[in-house]
Amino acid sequence: MVTPEQVQHYITAGLKCDHIEVNGDGRHFDAIIVSPEFIGKNMVQQHQRVYQILGDRMREEIHALSMKTFSPEDWAKR
Repeated sequence: MVTPEQVQHYITAGLKCDHIEVNGDGRHFDAIIVSPEFIGKNMVQQHQRVYQILGDRMREEIHALSMKTFSPEDWAKR
């Protein structure tokens, strides 16, 4: 069973993150991801980038991932 820490590692291995939080039960996960790579990208593009990094893990290991993604500037405005 995949842990939130493993999902976090998968994401940070392919994406520079200023902040990341991942919670979950082994199949369903929630993540908050702040990355400078998200600057100038809309939410769909940001999520697509994370799914690209996770690749086949989304079918094989992770059943569902709910994300809130932010550029560092948008995160600071929260």
